Amino acid sequence: MVFKKDFAPTKLLWLDLEMTGLDPEADLILEVAVEVTNMKLETLASYESRIKQPKKIVLERMNKNIWWQDYPHNRDDFLAGLEHAPAISQVENDLIKLIEKHFGSEPVVLAGNSIHNDRLFIRRWLSELELKLHYRMLDVTSFKIFLQSRFQVYFEKPEAHRAFEDVQASIAELQYYTEFFKH
Repeated sequence: MVFKKDFAPTKLLWLDLEMTGLDPEADLILEVAVEVTNMKLETLASYESRIKQPKKIVLERMNKNIWWQDYPHNRDDFLAGLEHAPAISQVENDLIKLIEKHFGSEPVVLAGNSIHNDRLFIRRWLSELELKLHYRMLDVTSFKIFLQSRFQVYFEKPEAHRAFEDVQASIAELQYYTEFFKH
């Protein structure tokens, strides 16, 4: 797909993935959440799903990650949900349908926090979805770095380590930063 360099998007595709780790070649996607917003950051559509993965492999890979050990009360419920979740191919089809419905021919700009790593997992595990995305991304972390360093503006973001809550927090964080610029 050929994308125009100069365009003004009217919507954003907010995305967060939860994975067994940070290496797209070795780790698996466990959960995805998406929100489509307009540029006023009003939600137009939402989607979330866990992704069916082999429990044994998930446990092996997740046990290497310290963040997962902080959430033992969620562990059993989360893993049980993976057993009955749709396959990654079905989740990818759902996401593509959502994009086609809400973006049409408009380029799809991916948004979120530290979205580059999510994009690496998309490229590796959701290659058909990757083809729908514009090369430009809106990374809220860039705002965070600049505003903290230059103006000592801090946003307290909860660390939920759940895809839907993380998407919501990223949108709230960008809203917070845009309010700073209004003053």
